[in-house]
Amino acid sequence: MSRFAVLFIIFAAALWGVDGIVLRPSLYTLPVPLVVLLESSIVAVLLTPFFLKELKTLKRLQDKDWLALIAVAVFGGAVGTMAITKALFYVNYVNLSVVVLIQKLQPVFAISLAALLLKERLPRIFYLWAGLAMLGAYLMTFGFDSPNLSMGDKRTMAVLFALIATISFASSTVFSKRALRHVNYKLSTYLRFLFTAIIMLIVSLYTGDVVKVGEVNSSQWIIFVLIVFATGGPGIFMYNFGLNRVRASVATICELAFPLTAVVLEYFVHGKVLNASQWVGVAILIYSIIQVSKIHLKTRIKKG
Repeated sequence: MSRFAVLFIIFAAALWGVDGIVLRPSLYTLPVPLVVLLESSIVAVLLTPFFLKELKTLKRLQDKDWLALIAVAVFGGAVGTMAITKALFYVNYVNLSVVVLIQKLQPVFAISLAALLLKERLPRIFYLWAGLAMLGAYLMTFGFDSPNLSMGDKRTMAVLFALIATISFASSTVFSKRALRHVNYKLSTYLRFLFTAIIMLIVSLYTGDVVKVGEVNSSQWIIFVLIVFATGGPGIFMYNFGLNRVRASVATICELAFPLTAVVLEYFVHGKVLNASQWVGVAILIYSIIQVSKIHLKTRIKKG
């Protein structure tokens, strides 16, 4: 199976593109906290029978391990997923492939946070590529125009939520490094969904959105099932399986299936396409992120 590790990453990334462009936006009539609650709860319930035997290993965890696992659920499961879901709900106001492409900034924030929190030193060239990546993201979003900072500008709001999601997912990545010291990635993934479900239940009870579960229609329940069985648990497990068997630089290239799928689907599903200035931004962003990933890989090799 290791020979197909690259294909697992590509397939998982493509599934996330389907989630972002086709599946999740169709739930825009529902409250965001309820969407995340139902998604995480269904995955947690389905996976619980497979991990009951492994729960005994949790006795070995220290307080810092538990805090790291909870942080992964808060940033990656709750805040990050709510933010990206909200961004994708602006389906009628923004090119969703832009929202997806902004997620490629995640390595920039993850490496920066690791340097800040874990005191890792970064070469000066990192800041050049990180700056170019941000420039590419700007051009991809606004072209050569100035952003409208008005709260009524849907495009700007979608981008802001996408950035919040990206920073949250990057934070989750940093905390995952700490969480995986005493827990394997399979159990860690399960605990992320379980803790996220608990957190989102509390949030939904506070906002009153939990009582709106009766508003979910049959077609939306089908969407939830597709998300859970395609892009939810299976997608993450396939990605982690491949990631454990290929180099980081290779994984970075494979992950481009995510935005590529999004761009193609955005055209065929919503009839939207990026303009020339946005494509320039996409090229700058992707090239810069590849260079950032190479720097990250070299840093890890020197440490090893």
